[in-house]
Formats: sequence, structure tokens, C-alpha cells
Amino acid sequence: MRIPAHSVCTAIRDDIVIGVFARGSRLTEEQLARRYGVSRVPVREALRTLESEGFVTTRRHAGACVAEPTEQEAADLLEMRTLLEPLGAARAAQRHTEAHLKVLRGLVRLGQERARRGPGEDLGSLGGWFHETLAQACGSPALSALLTQLRHKIAWMYVAEEPARPVEAWAERGAIVDAVARGDAERARALTARHVERSLSAYRLRRTPGNAGGGTVVRTSQHRVNTASARN
Repeated sequence: MRIPAHSVCTAIRDDIVIGVFARGSRLTEEQLARRYGVSRVPVREALRTLESEGFVTTRRHAGACVAEPTEQEAADLLEMRTLLEPLGAARAAQRHTEAHLKVLRGLVRLGQERARRGPGEDLGSLGGWFHETLAQACGSPALSALLTQLRHKIAWMYVAEEPARPVEAWAERGAIVDAVARGDAERARALTARHVERSLSAYRLRRTPGNAGGGTVVRTSQHRVNTASARN
């Protein structure tokens, strides 16, 4: 059975984002194939995709390596988010489905419940799920993919602190969903722009130590790619 390159790509990207592979470290096809339990063919395709996304770079005499973005490149990502997420929300107001609304409302309800419980509740992943769904609701595969890639890169380069007022943050998300449900594109855009601007202060650049050895840093045990989705 041939494992699709997108599954391998997702696995490598996830490991880059969480820091399993240090910035600047080498990514050899043989090592990655062994780590994920696949052949070198999907690994090679995955590395090409990740290079086009900016997670991987090719160096002379070294081959594929994890990219080392500058602080300016990291800052540009947050600026792009302030421009693209409001656009996505406006498009969602015009193109959403009832299924999207159901999921968004459910996430807001769950987020508000957890926020009211106070510290200790994991709201970060729930917020990410909300924005992922909002992006999918925009009805543009290209914009949705760009927003998803943007979130991956921001998670890679920044640590996001929990909002000081999580109840208010989820109330803002609820207002965005209400605007989307009413088909009010301009209000959805404005509310999302305000929400994103308020969240920027929570981001802190990750400071990762250099890898003196030049090799790939692997901080978790080897794991194979989930192949369930590859079955026909």
C-alpha cells in the first residue's frame, strides 16, 4: 500500500511545529522514511511541499534542512493574519453552510463554558479549532489553505499566552458567528479584525537554542504515519 505524500507531509510539518526537529537541522529522506514507517518516495514529495510552504529549505552540501525564519519574517506572519482572517470571516458570511454554523456555534458554546470555569481549562486548541472551521466556511479552498498554513507557521514561531479575559475572547467569537449567520460580511470582517488585533499581544517569539551538532534533533520516540486514511 502506498502512503500518500500529504499524510507524510502533515506528520513532518507537525513535528517541525512542535519542535521535534530543531530549526536548521538536517532532514534526510532515509531517516524520515524510517521514522514514519514509509518509503522514501512520499518523503521526497513531502519535503518538496514543505519547502514551498517555507518550513524546509535546501542547502548546498547539506540537503533538506528545517528553515530558520528571521524575526522580520515572523512579524510579517502576524501582519498577514490581521489582513487575511477578517477577509475569511467576510467570505464565510457569504458562503457558509449550515454544517459550518452548527460546528461554530458548538465550539463557541463549549469555549464559553470552559472559559467560565477559570484557569486550568485548555482553551488554546479549542480556539484553533474555531478559527480552522471559520476558515473552512469561507468557501475558498485557496484562502482556507493559506489561513491554515499561516496558523501552522505562527504556532511554530510563537508561544501564545492564554488571554487575560478568556470569557471576553469567546464572547467576541460568538459575535463573529452571529454576524456570519446573518450574512453580514462587513460586521464579520470588522469583528474578526478587532478580535485578531486584541490577540496579538499574547504572542511571544520562541527562542530556540542552536543545534551545535548540526544533526536532526528528535525529542520524541519514533512513530509511524497513521495510514488509515490511505486505504481505498
